[in-house]
Amino acid sequence: MEVRIACIIEGHGEREAVPIVVRRIAWRLDPALKVQVPACIRISRNKLVKAGELERAVELAARKAGSQGAVLVMLDSDDDCPAELGPELLRRATQARGNLPVAVVLPKREFESWFLAAAASLREHRGLAADIQPPSNPESIRGAKEWLSQRMGVDRQYIETLDQAPLAARFDLDLARRADSFDKCYRDIVRLLTDILARAPG
Repeated sequence: MEVRIACIIEGHGEREAVPIVVRRIAWRLDPALKVQVPACIRISRNKLVKAGELERAVELAARKAGSQGAVLVMLDSDDDCPAELGPELLRRATQARGNLPVAVVLPKREFESWFLAAAASLREHRGLAADIQPPSNPESIRGAKEWLSQRMGVDRQYIETLDQAPLAARFDLDLARRADSFDKCYRDIVRLLTDILARAPG
């Protein structure tokens, strides 16, 4: 079966990385699922949280998803508390398009904090050290991109548009779930897919 999830993101690297994560989780749920992720809608975080902007983006995403699809909103929490900002954004997104399954995921601090949680699975990949170890609390680190750069070769640094998608294709999903925000992301994507399947004709 083919399903569609339209994504709203904020960063350039997420254009490729977020669809990869969605498809990997979908494959775990049902390897037979064919997940279509239309071109992501990229809007800056500062703009997206303003009144009316999230709603407009959700409406556009809903059109991309179609009547049997779903909408996923993903943006870094930065210094905001995901448990406070997330529910408010979800309320607004759901009000904008309550006829479709909607999820709002806020990686705590940064998307890359999920790579830190699963660092052991990324050894010797994209220039990362062979002995890289995850920090004890990956979501507490402000500057996950810099953390990754410091563990690459002398002439190498983490570049979001080059490295985010390949790392998203490789990081261990189970290890990453030790980060609470990724565990929520995993569960939310499973919920979206389950809701789509439940609404499918026949």
